[in-house]
Amino acid sequence: MKKISLLSLILIITITSCSTVRVASDYDKQANFDTYKSFAFYKPGIDKAEVSDLDKKRILRAIETDMISKGFSKSSSPDVLVSIFTKTKENVNVYQNNFGWGYGWGWNPWFWGAGYNTVSRTTEGTLYIDLIDATKKELIWQGMGTAALTKNVDRKQEKMNEIVSAILEKYPPENQ
Repeated sequence: MKKISLLSLILIITITSCSTVRVASDYDKQANFDTYKSFAFYKPGIDKAEVSDLDKKRILRAIETDMISKGFSKSSSPDVLVSIFTKTKENVNVYQNNFGWGYGWGWNPWFWGAGYNTVSRTTEGTLYIDLIDATKKELIWQGMGTAALTKNVDRKQEKMNEIVSAILEKYPPENQ
């Protein structure tokens, strides 16, 4: 019975850890974040982001929604310019199980067997959101979020919203 509950606990931890977004942020301690009320997207920075145009649209929609919910307004003469860049990497996980019955030697001292291996691949993406003082053209805040990406087209916008919300939750910095 203890084996079953331990396995259940491990499974729950594994499932919940796969769905989280790891975030971090940094900021200029000299910036007065109370003075920033409007934003616009910084096209030269966004054009350099190595992500499909469809995913860029998803990211920008999510950022716009979050910024407006924080009290910002979109403007042609903004206080803050918003830029993004992305990184991806593929994670390969190998689970080796040497228990079981079968031919040959496994390295389990109690059973004979070859066991089996399971290989899983996930793509992990990192999104950086930069807030740039539009007057000074200086970076004032940067947020970063890393999460497993989905290939399911129906869930992509939902996943982008989750990542962007987790990142922008750190804005404005608490210790201004």
